[in-house]
Amino acid sequence: MGDLLVVGGGLGGVAAALTAARLGHRVVLTEETDWLGGQLTAQAVPSDEHPWIETAHISSTYRELRTRVRDYYRRNYPLRPDAAANPTLNPGLGNVSRLCHEPRVGVAVLDEMLARYVSAGRITVLYRHVPVAATTDGDRITAVTVQCLRTGDRRTLTAPFIVDATELGDLLELAGVEHVVGAESRDDTGEQFAAPLADPADQQAITWCFPLEYRPGEEHVVDKPASYEHWKTHVDPFWPGPQLSWEKIDIHTMRGRANYIFEGDLDATRLPDLWHFRRIRARSQFDPRLIDTDISLVNWPNVDYWEAPLVGPGVDRAARERALRRCKELSLSYLYWMQTEAPRPEGGHGYPGLRLRPDLTGTDDGLAKSVYVRESRRIRARFTVLEHHVAVVDRPEGAGSEVFADAVGVGHYNIDLHPSAAGVNYVNLECYPFQIPLGALIPIRVRNLVPANKNIGTTHLTNGCYRLHPEEWSIGEAAGALAALCLSEGTEPHAVADSAERTADLQRLLADTLGAPIAWPDEIRRTRPSQAAKGATPVYALPEVRA
Repeated sequence: MGDLLVVGGGLGGVAAALTAARLGHRVVLTEETDWLGGQLTAQAVPSDEHPWIETAHISSTYRELRTRVRDYYRRNYPLRPDAAANPTLNPGLGNVSRLCHEPRVGVAVLDEMLARYVSAGRITVLYRHVPVAATTDGDRITAVTVQCLRTGDRRTLTAPFIVDATELGDLLELAGVEHVVGAESRDDTGEQFAAPLADPADQQAITWCFPLEYRPGEEHVVDKPASYEHWKTHVDPFWPGPQLSWEKIDIHTMRGRANYIFEGDLDATRLPDLWHFRRIRARSQFDPRLIDTDISLVNWPNVDYWEAPLVGPGVDRAARERALRRCKELSLSYLYWMQTEAPRPEGGHGYPGLRLRPDLTGTDDGLAKSVYVRESRRIRARFTVLEHHVAVVDRPEGAGSEVFADAVGVGHYNIDLHPSAAGVNYVNLECYPFQIPLGALIPIRVRNLVPANKNIGTTHLTNGCYRLHPEEWSIGEAAGALAALCLSEGTEPHAVADSAERTADLQRLLADTLGAPIAWPDEIRRTRPSQAAKGATPVYALPEVRA
């Protein structure tokens, strides 16, 4: 049906499909929702990015994505003249990123980027389709069956190469591809901060995000969720109190601290409050005659759901659906608590003027279309990225990250693990800017499958720095380029990885033809985030709970 089948339409899947199409191949791309973009759009999470994101040291197509977002606002929104003229326009002025924007804008931009290839028939997008079965012949996947969520109809898709860009690594399970779930043990990996014992349930919390605006004096209180009293009173051993509170864990100190929703003028920036953290629309940037409110995206610590994992031993469909329902109820419970009972620093309780914006998420309930997933099944790969390849604490001072001869991309973030379903608290380790090794994209056995999401050859720990927006895009771009090279030369991923010459061909294709850097300049690779001019706060914290 095509040269390449990409299952999953998140950032990695889109990047893989776009790359293969640019290189002349026909791609079938499936997506569970009716929006492409995954964590950027359907999960509604503004980009988590590194300090060099505005420089030349990023993929040209990821730069195009960011430029198109800004141009979309300039063309379609009533920006104030100074905001429109700003070359680094940040529509939300959120603290988390230099480009915080509404999820619908991300959808529009990704559709624009794919439009020419969709029109030419090089990319066929099957929306609202999920994989339900896979057939194999020895070490190859021969077909994937997908089901339409609208009609229930099933269709079988075939292609010489298959990319698993699903949020949970679904094809790994369906096709019997060797993989890891949860945390490896310290003996397994040799990582200093790995768990003493392997635990499949040690998977990062999921979050059901939602956008809010605040209209003082108005009443927008949602219905009280069924599980509200549970979240109001239940206290987990590693958390400072019930989740329905302003109390959270400070990852600098691993102690509880209060973090209120508003601290100061709503138009101010870079304040230590929740509202400005992931604000996706700052009213100060727009004509007040049309846009008179901020909008903030709630992806805050107290709506992290760590009660149960989504995959692994004993997690069947019913258990996963219950976990997703409970996660959604937690988010709605936190909203209801903020609207009705949350203590206000100046006195009184509740902010009934907090209003959901379902028009921004394309849903009836106002929550994101999909849950935000931080951790997936991960392939057992030819090469696994370990803590000591990237973490500052494990490297000689100034040494920088490990240099990989087979690098196919770059990225940077701290190892950032949220509380897990195994009762493990935050883990946050400062990292050097790092590379994406080709070996981490090659399964140990299966010959025609390439991962392109959070399912590459990382550990539970290093997944925490390879799971962010630009890293996922670069992984997908490398996966698409690898598949395209194999199609053009009649070879396969393992053969490319086994040959220094073919690996170099892939690296030239990425760096020279596609404009996707595969190495950092040495002065950046050796730079700690604390030494960068601007970027994520460097944090090192030893978890108090590692049972």
